[in-house]
Amino acid sequence: MIVDDSGLRATILEDGLREAGFTDITSVPPQSGFVARLERMAPDVVLINLSNPSRDALEEMLMVSRALERPIAMFVDQSDDAMIGAAVDAGVSAYVVDGLRKERVRPVLELAIRRFNAFAKMRSDLDEARAALAERKTLDRAKAILMSSRGLTEPEAYAMLRTAAMNQGRKLVDVAEALISASALLAPPDGDTK
Repeated sequence: MIVDDSGLRATILEDGLREAGFTDITSVPPQSGFVARLERMAPDVVLINLSNPSRDALEEMLMVSRALERPIAMFVDQSDDAMIGAAVDAGVSAYVVDGLRKERVRPVLELAIRRFNAFAKMRSDLDEARAALAERKTLDRAKAILMSSRGLTEPEAYAMLRTAAMNQGRKLVDVAEALISASALLAPPDGDTK
């Protein structure tokens, strides 16, 4: 998908894509509602070309990046540090200043795809690490409840959780969450000395 309000510049990008072997190419002018249109079309890669972007135009283009989560290469004729920073923060994979030539399209596109994939893997790895940490905290809290209420050691508490999970055919973290919930329901209300 090419996003460009200039037919001449869009033609340069389209020629570069065709020479690189791409055939399913669509151009969209950056008009009202174009972000929703891009979302519906779900292109594999987006090439955005802006001659001299204003801050408002740049912000609108960067909505594309946030909405699609696809590799995006942006070509601009002029830029400054703030625009580059905004583009990178929004997830633009390749940002090219004053470099719109059809022979550059393929390498820029390949860079955008590789960079997008690298960042997507990093995000996935980070999400997995966060989930694992959250599960670990849940297990630790459940073990602490068992250790306190039953006078168990940590290995004994873990073994009890593990046995319950196997007997119930559930994940260990699900059993731990259920124990934490049940413990909260059975705990005396604050201020109750009984």
